[in-house]
Amino acid sequence: MKKLIETIRNIWNIVDLRERLLVTLGILAIYRFGSFVVIPGVDPAQLSALQDQTADGLLGLLNMFTGGAFSQASIFALGIMPYISASIVVQLLGMAVPYFQKLQKEGDSGRKKMTQITRYLTIVICMFQSTAYISGTIPPEAILVENKFLFTLSSLVILTSGTIFCMWLGEKITDKGIGNGISLLITVGIIASLPLSFAQEFVSRVTENNGGPMMILIELIIWIVVIALCILLVMAVRQIPVQYAKRMVGRKVFGGQSSFLPLKVNYAGVMPVIFASAILMFPAQLLRTLGAAIADSPNETNWAIDLANAFAGRGWLYYMVYGGLILVFSYFWVSIMFKPVQIADDLKKNGGYVPGVRPGDHTARFLDFVMTRLTLAGAIFLTIIAVFPDFIFKTANVSYNVATFVGGTGMLIIVGVVLDTMRQIETFLLQRHYDGFLRKGRIRGRSTSNRGIESLELRDFEAQWRPLIIISIVLFAFGLLAYFFKGA
Repeated sequence: MKKLIETIRNIWNIVDLRERLLVTLGILAIYRFGSFVVIPGVDPAQLSALQDQTADGLLGLLNMFTGGAFSQASIFALGIMPYISASIVVQLLGMAVPYFQKLQKEGDSGRKKMTQITRYLTIVICMFQSTAYISGTIPPEAILVENKFLFTLSSLVILTSGTIFCMWLGEKITDKGIGNGISLLITVGIIASLPLSFAQEFVSRVTENNGGPMMILIELIIWIVVIALCILLVMAVRQIPVQYAKRMVGRKVFGGQSSFLPLKVNYAGVMPVIFASAILMFPAQLLRTLGAAIADSPNETNWAIDLANAFAGRGWLYYMVYGGLILVFSYFWVSIMFKPVQIADDLKKNGGYVPGVRPGDHTARFLDFVMTRLTLAGAIFLTIIAVFPDFIFKTANVSYNVATFVGGTGMLIIVGVVLDTMRQIETFLLQRHYDGFLRKGRIRGRSTSNRGIESLELRDFEAQWRPLIIISIVLFAFGLLAYFFKGA
């Protein structure tokens, strides 16, 4: 605790870091306040049907990502997910369309053009999702405007503008704040419902004689264990030994040292889960809107509504598609970000080689071989953790809101984002010669030997569990803040 207090004091003493943290907290506060601004023309008292729809299933996942804005018909109801969907489409086009492949090779200028295209595509996706949300999700009795066309048009503009504003807030956090802005917006939205969910679970267990304090203790233990597993999944690496040959430059000898090339087990992080969730949200809304358009009466069901309910109800079809998408996007992200040929060339130029493997093409094929198998293991683990809340919800009589925090997509995103933010804070601290959060472990970012690249020591108990304590404190702090913002 003394170490933590000293670290927080050091963070506050660094002017640049303090300003970045204040900017980040201010923008997150704006985002949370905007989540409670209801679309003009909608009666908040008549949204009970929408809140029932978002109690679980796919709509519940979307509501969790938006911090409850989806169920409250807020101006931020769509959240940042259309931007993520647009990013997925642009990345896919970068693998198939020569024009986008050319932009990827142009460096910063090409990246700026792709970012601009992503923004324009976000607007297009927002128009479709806004229409689906207004016509197929908001209960008709909650709409106070008699002119349906005028209400739809105005709401479309408002929802699209809300998403664009959220996107701008995320970019401002990335530029002027600390951490990845888009990921932080999603994380804060998830954490917003944490205090109320646990309070309701506690009340139900105690007052309704539904397991009592012992069941609460078991749930807490499971929650901590899952957080620890998520930390290990995010931080675990495979160490590839690298030997540097000795070189004589003048009278000095360079090289001859041993190092390690760390390959992450979960190289893609939480991006496959976010991508898969974003992909599944769009067709469900589209099918629901299509079903409402072709139905002769409001209560009539058809093939489109049945298929949308199959996705929203999280049946076997949903799990098959969800798991397949996580696997596909894991390999997709690795194929984009991991460049074995470039790594092999850099090692060869610096006189490094993997023992037992020839430099050049053989090293590239070896790294690709290892990463392919690590990605498979990471994707399977991601899928297990992603579907774990549904297992808890259906077998252990746990409320869905609490189950989403016992593993699942939300917990993976929270752990990944918090660890990434902590790494950035560590960088600022180490640059100013301050101690970071940890004395050991990869997150500290400094080496204790001449290896050059340090990885997580899984055998070190302190290095494993100290991040868990830090993340728990951060979750509790953000949870209290989100509780007051939620007004509960």
